[in-house]
Amino acid sequence: MGEYQHTLDNKGRIILPAKIRDGLGDTFVATRGLDDCIFIYTMAEWANLEGKLKQLSLVKPEARAFSRYIFSGAAELEADKQGRVLLPPNLRDYAKLEKDVVVIGVSTRIEIWNKDIWNQYNERMGPTVEQLSEHLIDFGI
Repeated sequence: MGEYQHTLDNKGRIILPAKIRDGLGDTFVATRGLDDCIFIYTMAEWANLEGKLKQLSLVKPEARAFSRYIFSGAAELEADKQGRVLLPPNLRDYAKLEKDVVVIGVSTRIEIWNKDIWNQYNERMGPTVEQLSEHLIDFGI
């Protein structure tokens, strides 16, 4: 959990916060996320997600499309000795990552956002959070 401001270096590397990096393990998986960000999962969480996606019906076009979206954009990554992670060009392009980025912890995953897109997202969501919270009762919260 948490929100951290970082920058990409000119090679497309980011230093993940130590608190987050320590929980990821030696290798982890990054893929295209929703809302124009990158999702990062531990290997165990990735296996859990993969198991759920395997249960989707292949006869449903939406299931096939979502599986393709998630798996075709995925890459197994690891941090170097300095804690830097090289984000693949396809993921950097997808999330429009150039220099200033925001790393956030979201329960079982990490998200990496372009700072401007993250700020715009927060501005849009701010007024609707209270409305959304009314629906949380449907989830038992």
